[in-house]
Amino acid sequence: MEIYRGVVPIRFGADALGGAVNLVSNEDTRGTHAVGSAQLGSFGTYRLTLAARHTHAPTGLFASFNTFLDHADNDYKVNVEVPDEKGRLSPARVHRFHDAYDAYGGNAEMGVANRSWAKRLALRVYGTRQDKELQNNLIMSMPYGEARFWEATRGATLRYEQPHVVGTPFGVTAVAAFSRRTTDFKDLSPFVYDWFGRRIRERRRLGELGEASDDRLWQHTVLARVQLSYVLHPQHVLRLSLAPTLVDRTGRDALITMGRDPLSAQRDYFALTNGFEYQVNAFGQRLESIAFVKNYVYDVQSEEALSGGVFRRLNQDFHTLGYGEQLRYRFAPWLWAKLSYERATRLPRADEVFGDGVLILPNLRLIPERSHNGNLGLTLGLQQTRAGAFRSDVNAFLRHAENLIILLGNDMVFNHQNVFTARSQGLETSAGWTSPGDFFSLDGNVTWQSLRNASSKGAFKDYRGDRIPNRPYLFGNLSARARKANVSSQRDELSLAYHLRYVNGFFRGWENVGLREFKQTVPSQTTHTLALTYIARGALTQTWTAEIQNLTDAKVFDNFGVQRPGRAFFMKLTAEY
Repeated sequence: MEIYRGVVPIRFGADALGGAVNLVSNEDTRGTHAVGSAQLGSFGTYRLTLAARHTHAPTGLFASFNTFLDHADNDYKVNVEVPDEKGRLSPARVHRFHDAYDAYGGNAEMGVANRSWAKRLALRVYGTRQDKELQNNLIMSMPYGEARFWEATRGATLRYEQPHVVGTPFGVTAVAAFSRRTTDFKDLSPFVYDWFGRRIRERRRLGELGEASDDRLWQHTVLARVQLSYVLHPQHVLRLSLAPTLVDRTGRDALITMGRDPLSAQRDYFALTNGFEYQVNAFGQRLESIAFVKNYVYDVQSEEALSGGVFRRLNQDFHTLGYGEQLRYRFAPWLWAKLSYERATRLPRADEVFGDGVLILPNLRLIPERSHNGNLGLTLGLQQTRAGAFRSDVNAFLRHAENLIILLGNDMVFNHQNVFTARSQGLETSAGWTSPGDFFSLDGNVTWQSLRNASSKGAFKDYRGDRIPNRPYLFGNLSARARKANVSSQRDELSLAYHLRYVNGFFRGWENVGLREFKQTVPSQTTHTLALTYIARGALTQTWTAEIQNLTDAKVFDNFGVQRPGRAFFMKLTAEY
């Protein structure tokens, strides 16, 4: 996992307020390798995975595949209010009865690696499907008993990497991908359900989310990511990045029998981010400077379905430039500072503009978000001392955003909206220590952030000065691990890990709405997790893990106040060859 605070590298082809997280896949192609795992746990949870690869060393040809199968009943207990015979509400603790989840999928890859003409050239094809039941509305005041959706994705990715073309100062990395996603949403229930899963009466009209739905959407996505590099000098590198994305979507509402189907309205999306980056290393590698310019193009061609079967053209056309500078200075091998500034633009994603076809409604008027982002950080990394290894990081940030894109919800559904002006400031800190011999380690982090609406006009001007809702402003984590090697042999290991997570309470809506004593809030929450792991290494390496999550059975919630699982137990076995 790569974490970027502030400036996002041009190779990702996108910007985000505050930075980005990049999940890096294991692309090792050496030899023959296979791994499988099985996990069982509370609330009817199980997960099976299997992966294998083989490389023919003389030619560099390799092949691999991965597959998985997930299931969860999600029948954990939640605290709700249920009516009695006279309609009076009283608290109750019930099992979720319609929240099951199934997912399965896999991918296969073939290619060649570590040749003079290519570090990697590979074609990957994949397919996944998930089925999900819907249990309740956004504020957990209304249970559902039949609404559900499924989503299937098929696609292929072609990748070529050659960081250093032999005999030249050039390098190239290119990815091209195509995917087709199908989403099917059905809400046709003729019954009203209570929190005990009972049908209590028939509905006047079909549908638990307000109106009947029998929708299917098809979305096609084509994207490319190309980065070219040119080494002017061992300490000077130029990079050029090109990242276009095209999306088209269509759909069918099976309940429409007359007139034009609203889901057939035009939904075409195009986004392009390209950039130029100049990296300089100076003073014996102590100073690293990356200056960049980015170009953003955004074009959405769409139709808005109005009442009476009328369709109105609604297009978005946007172009702008961005720029920035990132500096890192190493005072010593174990101490360095970072300073960055960026005039960034975050282009809305297709699903933010068009919705997800289930609970997130479209907002065809959503426009790109622009921001000034500044970061100042200091990092310490002492790897080898008599007292062990020490690490620490502190980062202060300041943001000013125009048309900030946020996800807001009412009682039933979500949609993405623009906040005309928003300001954010905060501090992120982390520290850790590992004892000599790696017998014990301790890590912790705390984040404080104040993201507030500063709009003087627009839909949210009346909430000027309020914190942006559904976002915690203070949270932290603490982890400790004790490890003992050579327990019963020279190649085994036993470890005990503890994790604490804290999130301070925050508002679910705008602070200025209603009286304080009646405001909906997500309360503060603290959870504890314990995990015991035993590893036996050999020709077949086995890893056994037993884990208890939410040890104290605390009440925990997501950012919109929906209750999450309480105490849960999990067992996992992994075998690796």
